[in-house]
Amino acid sequence: MSLLDYDKLRAIPLKTEPYEYFVVPNLIRAEEFDSVIADFPPIASTGSIPPSELPIHGKFKALLEEMEGPEFKKAIEEKFDIDLTGRPTMITVRGNCAKNNGKIHTDTESKIITVLLYMNQKWDKDGGRLRILRSPTDLNDSADEVSPNGGTLLVFKRSDHSWHGHEPFEGQRRAIQLNWVRDEEVVSHEQRRHRFTMFLKRLNPFGGIAAREAS
Repeated sequence: MSLLDYDKLRAIPLKTEPYEYFVVPNLIRAEEFDSVIADFPPIASTGSIPPSELPIHGKFKALLEEMEGPEFKKAIEEKFDIDLTGRPTMITVRGNCAKNNGKIHTDTESKIITVLLYMNQKWDKDGGRLRILRSPTDLNDSADEVSPNGGTLLVFKRSDHSWHGHEPFEGQRRAIQLNWVRDEEVVSHEQRRHRFTMFLKRLNPFGGIAAREAS
């Protein structure tokens, strides 16, 4: 049985202002969510980590496989009216947020679609809620705010104005990020970059690296 509720995903309308995006609360089926969370890999550092560098198993492994599978891809293609044939995927996992993460940015031009699936059971913090922004300079000029909990899904089409960011937060903030990207060279480059960042994080686990990450 699927871990994701595709009927719920397809029923959510695509928003087009200030850019194309949609949010699906509780996309992971309620009866599966606790099991997936229980298998979330232990992560001590901040920053984005490739699954190949983590102990992936159980329901969490099944979730990653489903997110890279044909049904999820088809649902995303239908939502954005886009053909992702031949476009590779890239997944990273985050377990913690540093205080200097969340700066406003658009994502790199090499990314086509950004998928964020939040893996926190609850969220009662002031910071760390991702904002869909109208401006590259004003974090309060937001069209939407997404709480990073409950298996909530956020997907947007990357553009030159797909601004997003969040108020500062420090501590555990679990998320999966999947991107469809331009080509395999992007995947190779990003994997090398994340591995180098991980090396630096091991030297200083809560240092100031990757401050622009706002997943």
